[in-house]
Amino acid sequence: MLIARTLNGLQARTLTDERARELGQMGYMQWLGALPGNADYEHEAVRAYLRAMDFIDTDPAIAVFCGLIRDSLRQPIRPLDLALPKARRRGGARQRRLSI
Repeated sequence: MLIARTLNGLQARTLTDERARELGQMGYMQWLGALPGNADYEHEAVRAYLRAMDFIDTDPAIAVFCGLIRDSLRQPIRPLDLALPKARRRGGARQRRLSI
């Protein structure tokens, strides 16, 4: 259920590559943070990737999300490039209404 909610949020219309990267990273952090403490990460990551992979070509933020999952499963383990978006005005409620 959580992966469906995360993917739904990532399917927003992204206007720039930078915004898609920000949303993809936030989606990954949201998904990761919501995993139960005793979850098998590899199993959950593969499951999330399989649910999301159909949208890689059509939704840039989901492509970023899937890229982070792929990178997290590679050996040897390396830190992921994750960052919170820089604080700035993005248009507020009016811009969100226009994006729908």
